[in-house]
Amino acid sequence: MQPKQKVKLAIIGSRGYPYVYGGYETFVKELSERLVNSDVEVTVYCQKALFVNRPKSVNGISLVYLPTVKHKSLNQLIHSFLSILHVTFSHAQVVLVVNLAAGPLGWLPRLTGKKTIINTDGLEWERPKWKGLGSKYFYFGAWCATKFYNVLVSDAEAMRAVYWKTFKSNSEVIAYGAPEYKKQELGFLKKLGLENQTYYLIVGRLIPDNNADFIVQEFLNSSSNKKLVVVGDVPYQDSYAETLKSLASNQLIFTGYVKNQDELLCLYQNCFAYFHGHEFGGTNPAMLKAMANKCAILALNTPFNQEMLNHGEFGLLFEKRSGSLTQLIKRVEETANLDIYRDKVSTGLGLKYNWNHVTFQYKSLFEKLLKR
Repeated sequence: MQPKQKVKLAIIGSRGYPYVYGGYETFVKELSERLVNSDVEVTVYCQKALFVNRPKSVNGISLVYLPTVKHKSLNQLIHSFLSILHVTFSHAQVVLVVNLAAGPLGWLPRLTGKKTIINTDGLEWERPKWKGLGSKYFYFGAWCATKFYNVLVSDAEAMRAVYWKTFKSNSEVIAYGAPEYKKQELGFLKKLGLENQTYYLIVGRLIPDNNADFIVQEFLNSSSNKKLVVVGDVPYQDSYAETLKSLASNQLIFTGYVKNQDELLCLYQNCFAYFHGHEFGGTNPAMLKAMANKCAILALNTPFNQEMLNHGEFGLLFEKRSGSLTQLIKRVEETANLDIYRDKVSTGLGLKYNWNHVTFQYKSLFEKLLKR
């Protein structure tokens, strides 16, 4: 009996491995490392300029470095195009794309017999950061993805429903994994002049999609005696982010990026409540981190956040209208027992958001595709 052949997988659309900037890169890191340990050959395509040292492999994962441009709108598009061109003539059997910018390119690797999968991520065409032509391109990219790829993967049932309603195209649903809980010391809090449960927390890029401006204004209108800590920034000059940061005070603290994960977990674990204003994604990594670290969560009422919090069982929801969050802040400070949510929120993660289970689902999908 012949030994089972290894699946040869290429992953395209992130900034690379082991570089971690956000959700795409965390996904690639967590998935790739587990796939290698389960006997899959993994190649990750990396943006060359982000890596000073360029080893051919790290932790058993093969790496290909290709150039791109620095322009924030064209960066992923150019890199995805070059990566797909390269992978078309590689030894990979399965190509997993994690960026809708490559939606129109899914037919290329199929010319050489490769199976293609694209993770649909969020509603890119509705995000405020993509205006005009950018929005139209991502809508076109999503439509193309439904036509040119063998399989679509959505990380939430609510996102699967969007693609069915909008494009009449079905998706496999495989969620994003949550981190493990690791209890942290209070040292970083003291460095920021904070104490346990004396502050609210926001974690995310300072872009309109995440509604930090709305949350900050609602918080300031609430007359709360607590502080608000905002973790995140953008890696470029931006008027939206600069306007937000100009509001900084003793009560409103902008930390910028917190790259040390233990320090970030310390902030999650000791906040009074975590504000989640992300509007256009599916399963959100920052929300999963809040759930895993037993935060009381106050989240914008979207189908995606409802799914993650089981329609209010694992957190409280607010509307995107003036006064909604202000009233919720007053209510939780005066009457709500947030320990109820802190005690049970991590139970909402279950098998669905477990990285090992996510990896098993992806590997099973690769093998199923190769048998077709």
